Amino acid sequence: MNTSFAIIGTGAVGGFYGARLARAGFDVHFLARSDFSYIRDHGLAVESKDGDFVLPRVNVYDDARTMPQCDVAVITLKTTANSALPSILPSVVKKDGLVLVMQNGLGYEQEVAKIVGPDRVLGVLCFVCSNKAGPGRIRHLDFGHITVGQYTDDGSPGGITSRIREIAGYFTKAGFAVETANDLGTARWKKLVWNVPYSGLSVVLSATTDMLNANPHSRRLAVDLMREVCDGAAACGHPIEPAFIDKMVSYTDTMPPYLTSMKLDYDAHRPMEVESIFGNPVRAAQASGARAPLMEMLYRELKYLDEEVEKFRG
Repeated sequence: MNTSFAIIGTGAVGGFYGARLARAGFDVHFLARSDFSYIRDHGLAVESKDGDFVLPRVNVYDDARTMPQCDVAVITLKTTANSALPSILPSVVKKDGLVLVMQNGLGYEQEVAKIVGPDRVLGVLCFVCSNKAGPGRIRHLDFGHITVGQYTDDGSPGGITSRIREIAGYFTKAGFAVETANDLGTARWKKLVWNVPYSGLSVVLSATTDMLNANPHSRRLAVDLMREVCDGAAACGHPIEPAFIDKMVSYTDTMPPYLTSMKLDYDAHRPMEVESIFGNPVRAAQASGARAPLMEMLYRELKYLDEEVEKFRG
């Protein structure tokens, strides 16, 4: 039986991972909004460092109610659009199907668990440089590996379950490097070690990742923010080895010049994922007794900018 996937959000992340799954032979269905007509008529194109390809015929929908129920639903919406999930997920995932939360930040597996039940929820962290190059066009610049972990209601390590191994196998078949996480909470905090400094500073300093690392002042600030994230993680019961900071800085040194998705959202006057990447971690860290002055300052700055941009959206 061919495993079916519902991609909930056909943007830079959902379009890329969904297209690779479809190219690998899986039955993939895409929920798209602004690009729906273009993808229906012209297909989905991926420009990638690993090789360009086009899916000329795509199962694409602009209404979740018209999609078939699938074995796996992959949530790749921005977290700012999660209010739509209670009306989307029951339509697109089978009653015994799995839901993969492929989103940034903290706290969103819990929301999904309230809709479909905790045992059916996995967290997926993607490490990828990609963006939308136009309607129905995804540009993949670098990386693409993922980490998969089991959600648990109490935040305890969920172990490497059969479902994690099953999902890892699907993405491996699609050509991705996959890491399985014994503790999803620790994996989420590790992703924040990168996301907090580079997503936030890219907006407030109007800089690409290479610019942030090249300047000694912004590089030092990024490292200091990483230390605060690690302090918050440890206070919440998810200690991260100190060497991980150097690894993330070096990792960024090897990346091509990259505008983060948060910076692209800000420039396009779209809502930014401020609460998921900054607000939720700051509150979790402080509630557990950790101080996070730099993270909180960055959070407040981004809230100000997001609310100012909202005037344009209004």
